[in-house]
Amino acid sequence: MIPTVDYLRILPELVLCVTGMAIMLADPVIAAGNKKVLGTIALGGLLAGLMAAFIQAENYGYGFFNMVRVDAFSVFFHFVVLIIALIVVLASFSYLEVQHINSGEYYALILFGTVGMMLMSSAVELVLIFIALEISSISTYILAGFRRRTAESSESSLKYFLLGSFATSFFLYGVALVFGATSTTNVYGVAKALQGEPSVLVYLAVALMFVGLGFKVASAPFHIWTPDVYEGSPAPVVALMSTGPKAAAFAVLLRVLFASGAPGWFWMVWVSAALSMTIGNIGALVQQNVKRLLAYSSIAHAGYILVAFAAGNEAGISAAIFYAASYAAMNVGAFAIVAHLASSGERYVTLDDYAGLGKRSPGLAALLTIFVLSLIGIPPTAGFFGKFYVFSAALQSHLVWLTVIGMINSAIASYYYMRLLVYMYMREERTEAPVASVPATMGMGLAISAIATVYLGLLPGPVLAFAVRGAQDLLK
Repeated sequence: MIPTVDYLRILPELVLCVTGMAIMLADPVIAAGNKKVLGTIALGGLLAGLMAAFIQAENYGYGFFNMVRVDAFSVFFHFVVLIIALIVVLASFSYLEVQHINSGEYYALILFGTVGMMLMSSAVELVLIFIALEISSISTYILAGFRRRTAESSESSLKYFLLGSFATSFFLYGVALVFGATSTTNVYGVAKALQGEPSVLVYLAVALMFVGLGFKVASAPFHIWTPDVYEGSPAPVVALMSTGPKAAAFAVLLRVLFASGAPGWFWMVWVSAALSMTIGNIGALVQQNVKRLLAYSSIAHAGYILVAFAAGNEAGISAAIFYAASYAAMNVGAFAIVAHLASSGERYVTLDDYAGLGKRSPGLAALLTIFVLSLIGIPPTAGFFGKFYVFSAALQSHLVWLTVIGMINSAIASYYYMRLLVYMYMREERTEAPVASVPATMGMGLAISAIATVYLGLLPGPVLAFAVRGAQDLLK
């Protein structure tokens, strides 16, 4: 008999599952022109999920035969993923209308993907983590190809699916080796089994799982899919996949590397962090397509988070958690603006199309400026404190060279981010790239993202304290 409290510990997931199924059942009976109703249902489900997360936060502990653990760590990522999904749904109302996409399952897939992301952050059983990873991945594979009339979208979906399936097999093989070496797949059971001298199998298992998760977070050298998939996928979907699954995968990586006491990970993380920052920023320098530019940027930001991982202490873990939230706030907002400006068929996605945006739409230009300054790491934005905490944690662990590489890359990144601002404010207007008025739902999504970006920059204390509690709970 499963106790009632166990259901409370997965209450947000249950709420979103029920809402997603309701959308799938309602979709066939709703006319093609009225699919916004399904978006409204999804929005209601996400708001109910946020309320359920508060109830979940009052019921810390293990559930479902020790497969799920609700603590400050998992609750933090639940809130991050739910808010990301909320902003993406708000940004999707007008986008789907402009792109003439009338498929109601779009919203259900966002909800089901969000369920997988939340389970990834709370699961402490490696097999359940794999299932949650697949729930999240399958949803995003389909969403990536939702612009069915364009070859680029179908291509991005196929690439994402093939490479994602290949990477997932690495993770699953690593889980199998962990079981072979320790006779358990529970994260904390593995930690107990590894208190002695770990076998060679464990080192190989850690390497394989890192490869699988490295693909999900788009860290080098597992990043090759990112620019093409981001370019072809619908812009709101890119906003989701560049933040939600990445945050959830980092949560899994934190559990796998630290809660399980996994050995032999340091140099893998160190090298991947250095490569991600360098390849991501250098690759972004030559991009003219804004989506590809932000794709390479996301690779670089994965590297910054891995710097915090390499620190390997409580400060590093809490910095990684805080940076994941900060990056989500600014990046989902940036891609929401890209989605709005792209127009029908996503025709306007190059830097030239942003020329004169400061005059054509001062409000959107100002919001995008906030997000870009945060991505650079300029105070008082979330990106500044995120990088400050990451590099501080690295220096505390005497990772001087990795910090130097990170600082140099931050300087390189400022060039291509500032180039976007130059186009917006210092180039002649592009009259052939009109800017439509911002719908109320899109405005709400951008407002949430901008407020979060500025709040985490001006008042980072409460969220950082939550992140520190999460790090402490992870290490218990």
